[in-house]
Amino acid sequence: MATLVRNFAPTFPALLENFFNDFERIAPKHQHSFPAVNVFEDESAYKIELAAPGLKKEDFKINVHENVLTISAEQKTESEENNSNGKYTRKEFNYSSFKRSFTLPKTVDGEKIVASYNEGVLGLSLPKKEEAKPKEPRLIEIV
Repeated sequence: MATLVRNFAPTFPALLENFFNDFERIAPKHQHSFPAVNVFEDESAYKIELAAPGLKKEDFKINVHENVLTISAEQKTESEENNSNGKYTRKEFNYSSFKRSFTLPKTVDGEKIVASYNEGVLGLSLPKKEEAKPKEPRLIEIV
């Protein structure tokens, strides 16, 4: 009677499939996040606050084109661990980016927009054009 011997050693494709299946349980396939934004208006300007902790001001790109304000950021990080003989044992990298666009009201003076970054918050001031600012009532004297 013949004995059936089965090899239980996993194949390389099976090992890869298990690795990626385990990885998907740890890290979801699609991680999209957009930073929270607050928009305020006062008599002289609109203010935008964008929460972006962990970024540096060099990571941002801000532009205005045809009355659309676009704020984007891109961050790349790499880490590498080597063993004592200098052979590469593990190298990890992370890449994240976002892009937000806002259609500006015609009352915004796009040439005078200013931005600042402080403690994880990107702040933009979008001044209103002079003709759009509320004017003080003018008293008319009766003659």
